[in-house]
Amino acid sequence: MGLCFSQESTVVKGSDSEEMASPHGNVHIITSKQEWEAKLFEATTNGKIVVVDFTAAWCGPCKMIAPFYTELSERYAQLLFLKVDVDEMADLTATWEVRAMPTFIFIKDGKQIDKLVGANRPELEKKVINYATTV
Repeated sequence: MGLCFSQESTVVKGSDSEEMASPHGNVHIITSKQEWEAKLFEATTNGKIVVVDFTAAWCGPCKMIAPFYTELSERYAQLLFLKVDVDEMADLTATWEVRAMPTFIFIKDGKQIDKLVGANRPELEKKVINYATTV
């Protein structure tokens, strides 16, 4: 299971950070607090569970699991998939106590109901399937 820790890393800007600027599949890229609040409100209003990928452009394991996360977003549209760059949204990252990347947080009615730390594909898929079938 791969992890990246923010306190030990440096941010590398360039083509990788630009890659995160456009949504892939049904993944919504969060770039502002207003956008975050709007998506959580939308999910709560529609009774959806939110899956959030806290990631970083410089994180190798994050890059490795990103296509799989996108694939999950396409297969389980009943969930709302978000992606947050920890360097772009540091306050949000701190609020949700994210200390390593990738961290996947599952949210229902604005509250955390589950969390997965690390690029563990089988465990991520298991959790997504579980929450997709309880909606």
